[in-house]
Amino acid sequence: MTKRIIRVRRRKKKKKIRLIAALLFLITLMAGGGFYYVTQVYTAAFEGLDRGDKSDLREEAVDAQEDPISILLMGVEDYSTDGQAGRADTQIVLTLDPDTNKMTMTSIPRDTLVDIPASKVRQKYAGSHKINAAYTLGEVTGYGAEKLTVETVEDLLEIPIDKYATVNFDGFIEIVDLLGGVTVDVKESFWERSSIDYYKKIEFEKGPMKMDGEEALAFVRMRKRDVAVSYPRDERQRQFIKAGIDEALSPGTLFKIGEMKDVIGKNVSTNLTPGEMLSLRKAFSSDRTSVDTLEIDGENKRLNDGLYYFVPDEESLEETKRNLKKSLDLPVPEDKTYEDPIN
Repeated sequence: MTKRIIRVRRRKKKKKIRLIAALLFLITLMAGGGFYYVTQVYTAAFEGLDRGDKSDLREEAVDAQEDPISILLMGVEDYSTDGQAGRADTQIVLTLDPDTNKMTMTSIPRDTLVDIPASKVRQKYAGSHKINAAYTLGEVTGYGAEKLTVETVEDLLEIPIDKYATVNFDGFIEIVDLLGGVTVDVKESFWERSSIDYYKKIEFEKGPMKMDGEEALAFVRMRKRDVAVSYPRDERQRQFIKAGIDEALSPGTLFKIGEMKDVIGKNVSTNLTPGEMLSLRKAFSSDRTSVDTLEIDGENKRLNDGLYYFVPDEESLEETKRNLKKSLDLPVPEDKTYEDPIN
C-alpha cells in the first residue's frame, strides 16, 4: 500500500474549495439550452490560449464532434488574493470519444511535483513547484495562467490538452441557487462546516436531500470526517454531477439562461466552441455514456525546501499516460504491460 503523509494545516474560516463536480456541472450548464443559449454563454466565457487552433503536441487540429479530445478542467481559488493570481487547486483531465461515448476523468493532485522551465517563466520562478502554482506563475509573469497550466499538464502526462475550462468557485453557490437547488440521494450521514460561516454545521442525513448552493458546496468538498473513508469525496462528486446535470437539462432552466449567462461570464473561462459544448451535452445526457476514473498513485514527501509535494509513483504515472493516450486514440508504447481499467 502506498504510504501517505498527512499534513496538519491550520484551520481557516474560508477553506480552499476543490470541486470536481462544479467544473463538469458548469460546462454542462453552458450546453443545456440548445445552440442559441450555448452561443450566448460562449460569448460571455470564451478566452483563447494564444497558441492557434491546436496543441503543439497535435499534428492537426481535432474536432470534438468527430475526434477524441481532451479537456483540462481547472478550479481556481482566488478569494485570498482578491481575485488576482489565484491557484488552480482542482485539475481534472477529461477525455471524450464521441464515437464510443466513452469518457475518462483523471484527477491531478494539486501538490504534484513538476518542473517549470525558465523558457516559460522568468529565471527566478523556474524550477520545482507544486502543479497548482503553474496558474499563479503564468499570471504573474504574463505568460498566461491557463496557458502555463495546460502546458505543464501536457508535460506531466505527455498528451495534448485540446481544450480547457476554468471556473472560479465563487459562482458555484449562486449557480445551484439559480437552479432552485439540486436533489441528491445521500448514502451515509455526516456533517460539514459551511464555507460561508465557519461556525455553522450543515447536517446531511441518509436519504434524498434537496441542497441549496451552500449545502451542495459542503456536500462535495467534505474530506476530513470519518465517513469519508466509506463515502469518499469522489463518489459524492459523481453523485452531484449526475443530479446537477438532470436539473441543468430540465426545461425550467431555459428560462434562467440570462441569469446563468451573467454568473458564468464572471466565473468561467473556456476555449470550447458552441459546437463542442453541444457535443459535451450530448455525451453527458446519453444513457450510453460510460465514465472511467483514472488515478495517479504516489506519496507525499518533504523535499529539501521543507515543503511537502505529491511525488507520483513512476509505474502508476506511466500507466495513466498509456490509458490516456489510448482514450485519445494516440500511439501507445508497447514495451510495458499494464492492466487496462478502460475496457
